[in-house]
Amino acid sequence: MYRYDAYDSQLVGERVAQFRDQVQRRLDGALSEDEFRPLRLLNGLYLQLHAYMLRVAIPYGTLSSEQMRMLAHIARRYDKGYGHFTTRQNIQFNWTKLEEAPDILTDLAKVEMHAIQTSGNTIRNTTADPFAGVAADEIEDPRITCEIIRQWSTLHPEFSFLPRKFKIAVTGAYEDRAAVRVHDIGLAMQRNEAGEVGFEVMVGGGQGRTPMIAKTIRDFLPKDQLLSYLEAILRVYNLAGRRDNKYKARIKILVHELGTEVFRDQVEAEWEQLRDAGPNLDSAEVERIAAFFDPPSYEPAETSGYNAKLFEDHAFSDWARTNVARHKQSGYAIVSVSLKPEGEAPGDATAEQMDAMAEFAERYSLGEIRVTHEQNLVLPYVRQSDLYALWQGLRTQGLSTANIGLISDIIACPGLDYCGLATTRSIPVAQRISRLFANLDRQHDIGELRLKISGCINACGHHHVGHIGILGVDRKGEEYYQITLGGRADENAAIGKIIGPAFSSDNVVDAIETLVNIYLEQRYDGERFVDTYERIGQSPFKEALYDAR
Repeated sequence: MYRYDAYDSQLVGERVAQFRDQVQRRLDGALSEDEFRPLRLLNGLYLQLHAYMLRVAIPYGTLSSEQMRMLAHIARRYDKGYGHFTTRQNIQFNWTKLEEAPDILTDLAKVEMHAIQTSGNTIRNTTADPFAGVAADEIEDPRITCEIIRQWSTLHPEFSFLPRKFKIAVTGAYEDRAAVRVHDIGLAMQRNEAGEVGFEVMVGGGQGRTPMIAKTIRDFLPKDQLLSYLEAILRVYNLAGRRDNKYKARIKILVHELGTEVFRDQVEAEWEQLRDAGPNLDSAEVERIAAFFDPPSYEPAETSGYNAKLFEDHAFSDWARTNVARHKQSGYAIVSVSLKPEGEAPGDATAEQMDAMAEFAERYSLGEIRVTHEQNLVLPYVRQSDLYALWQGLRTQGLSTANIGLISDIIACPGLDYCGLATTRSIPVAQRISRLFANLDRQHDIGELRLKISGCINACGHHHVGHIGILGVDRKGEEYYQITLGGRADENAAIGKIIGPAFSSDNVVDAIETLVNIYLEQRYDGERFVDTYERIGQSPFKEALYDAR
């Protein structure tokens, strides 16, 4: 994984010192909250319902065991003993005291971490496939590209005050595990007919109150020209994006209003001015960064013990079926660790669990951990012969739930329990659904079903791209929940469609059970929920939900 050089260390150290001074001036009254707000946001500090929330960057979702231990320390020392992993592969601490925020940043800097550009109208944390570097279907490791983007975009003088926040995602595999089509810019690696690696460039995806799937503006962009092309896109957006209405300020609105062809033409014209003189990287610089992501020296690994345990232990076999993925290296496996135990808040991890994950990473995964955009963790380098011992260790920490990709593997935003923007609660609904479908045999019978919950129209829970999406809406002070069906965030990304009137808090969980039962009645063998929905359409689900009302 990437290690800071002297420039990185100096930059982060100076930012911490600057912010410490800004916080002190706020505490002394020299800065008003209005004056302080843009300063704290540039350092990832939000003012939420009950306290400040600090969002910490985890670039492309990659953590060392040392960094995970520091996050555990922060949770224990500065928060209430836990942290919340987010859909941007970051972590949030929800109970930060303003006077202690600079101390947290100082501690983070000790392990090469920070909170720079985790908020504000800037280029946010670039996200990637959590299986990067180890996926069997991968063309190249996308983290190399993400690190190049991180270095280019951090405190970029032209793009630090964009019309609105800006999000980029990169995948290097044929299966899209990074949701690139619902980002401001999505980059999907491709090989052209000559065997050269480049990118399909997609622009204008996003969720919120106006959900859209990104449009392809270039089928193939050579890797060495990536930065100049990104700069051309951002220049067009910075000049033409709306600043008079924050609800219409995202690049997706610009692409929609101009039309894909006109937007593409403007980018291409801007790129013509940049492509030779722009910030393209030479091969030596790419090789320097790529060296940080060289694959490890894999040791020979046997699999017979693993196969025997699959046969002997039903609970272990269930876990392996959902939580273990194929590795590019024979004898190894990719392990997804669920942060969605029955009845708990999705994405939360205690300090003790974070310490345990650091230990498991050192013992079983070459000291490396990944954070997924689905609010889970990944150990990317596990020998198959170690899987049973790892599973037993995870069980002792409440981290062995065998539900990755199943109905209880719910994405949910913090909602009205924490967020000042939310209009309804998300976590209690997620907890009730989790309890209703607690029986793992039933979940495995249902199969893959992506359920996502947002507490307001900002869609931080990605409900638009859930197979089943739930959006909380306020009705004269009462919490109601609107249901969408048919969304997906993969390589066939689609926005879910509203099925009908919203359900009350008391009735929404029963509505989800009704939808699942209709699916089970209608599905063909091996058919997922989203496949059944696409085949039979909305009508059978809608009739079951509303005819009896």
